[in-house]
Amino acid sequence: MIKFSHSVFALPFAFTSGVLASGGIPSGRQILWITVAMISARSAAMGLNRIADRKIDALNPRTKNREIPAGVVKLTEATVFTALFSALFVLSAYMLNPLCFKLSPLVLAVLFFYSYTKRFTWSSHLFLGIAISGAPLGAWIAIRGDVSISILPLVFAVVFWLAGFDILYALQDVNFDKTHGLYSIPQRFGIKKAITLSRVFHLFTFILLALTGVFFNMGIFYFIGIAVVAVLLIYEHLLVKPDDLSKLDMAFFNINGYISVTVFVFVLIENTLFKQ
Repeated sequence: MIKFSHSVFALPFAFTSGVLASGGIPSGRQILWITVAMISARSAAMGLNRIADRKIDALNPRTKNREIPAGVVKLTEATVFTALFSALFVLSAYMLNPLCFKLSPLVLAVLFFYSYTKRFTWSSHLFLGIAISGAPLGAWIAIRGDVSISILPLVFAVVFWLAGFDILYALQDVNFDKTHGLYSIPQRFGIKKAITLSRVFHLFTFILLALTGVFFNMGIFYFIGIAVVAVLLIYEHLLVKPDDLSKLDMAFFNINGYISVTVFVFVLIENTLFKQ
């Protein structure tokens, strides 16, 4: 029901923020509990999402074989799974620092709220971006114990990056969403405009990543990494055309995984090997 491998989307951004917050490599204890927090939060959020969408998933040909509508996982089992990972997330927040612990219920509320947004707003993609942007923001708080304006460009870069590729992912369900009263940018504005808006969001992502480099006085190596990210974003959009969505899965899963890992790797190298 939950693909742990898909944590690759957000987890590298948490590690990126951790490197920036510590000015190098965080302690082993911090890395451990940030990782536990990330995986448990995502698992709880996806568990709740599958529970909330079980009836919708059963009607959608693309999702009818998911574990709950297919009867592979019972609703009670999914509920227990979600509750356990929610508790593990709160525990990991407690192990990090008092502010993380105090914010943990709010984080879960934001993550859970997203699952219901497509029922009433086409801006659900942005809500998902906000939810996932908790990765870099949370990791910063985990290490620094506060919130700084310097990390905000990276946080907003994640918002627009995630929203941009979630728009592309939603292209698969345009007709289903129209028929069943669900909301998305492709359903509201059409496929061509949705793709254009996704490109605009990813342009914002590139600008904000560059601004992150400025805020943290990054060297040329970091900006080479951001250039690589730009190439990956361009390639992603070349794969998705209004009249051809056949390569959407490749664009969604592979390319965006490469993007988050690329940002992390270049930030890590910049803050270790090239640190002045």
